[in-house]
Amino acid sequence: MAAVSGLIRVMEKAARKAGGRLRRDFGEVEHLQVSRKGPADFVSKADRVAERTIYDELLAARPDWGFVMEEAGIIEGDASKPRWIVDPLDGTSNFLHGIPHFAVSIAAQEPKLDGSGWGDVVAGVIYNPITDETFWAEKSRGAWLHDGRLRVSARSRLPEALVATGIPFQGHGDFGEWTRIFAAIGPQVAGIRRNGAASLDLAWLAAGRYDGFWESGLNDWDTAAGCLIVREAGGFVSDFRGRSAPIHSGQVLAANDALHSKLHKLLASALKA
Repeated sequence: MAAVSGLIRVMEKAARKAGGRLRRDFGEVEHLQVSRKGPADFVSKADRVAERTIYDELLAARPDWGFVMEEAGIIEGDASKPRWIVDPLDGTSNFLHGIPHFAVSIAAQEPKLDGSGWGDVVAGVIYNPITDETFWAEKSRGAWLHDGRLRVSARSRLPEALVATGIPFQGHGDFGEWTRIFAAIGPQVAGIRRNGAASLDLAWLAAGRYDGFWESGLNDWDTAAGCLIVREAGGFVSDFRGRSAPIHSGQVLAANDALHSKLHKLLASALKA
């Protein structure tokens, strides 16, 4: 069992405080006041309250750190210190439709030593308020669900693999690209699931519940914590060309070693078609 660091405690406290409010609001979802910020992209009052709750908690704990937040955008901090990457409510559409599958995602990213930008994500927490599950990881210290170590699945055969994805929707994503990838991967695997919260898809992959995941058109706050958790659970994360970066949002392909190479081959062939 890993000793939980002060950094993870700060992140989990913020996620749980926001998650508790989301859980209460979810029980009154029909009464939520919502605003629309684009085609099929809704932002609820609960989303904004959760983000403010997280901001206040993290700012109090690390007053000189910056933020990248879904609603508030980039808030600069001390350039020599890490920054927080926050998604206060991943799975907003699920939340607003009364589907109990959403999460709070928080990551900490360090600046590059040469000052040229942002480098590795060093800690991540994904909290599911409905199931009260906290998935977390720190760089080089492994990935965990509460106090239990996470490992990606050992499945190596595509016909046994359950793969998650995100499907394009109105105004978001490339339907043609997704359709080609689905046509290549779908017939080869045991099943494909679309649950509507990329952070939880990645956390579930780290826990061995899924064997692979692909999606494009996400944002850094959707994937920053999840990419680290998958890697610390022994998985591989890349873009569709197989390249690795600290955070993948534009294109994400994640799986264990054996399945990542096989899924990448199918995906790359589909995109050449």
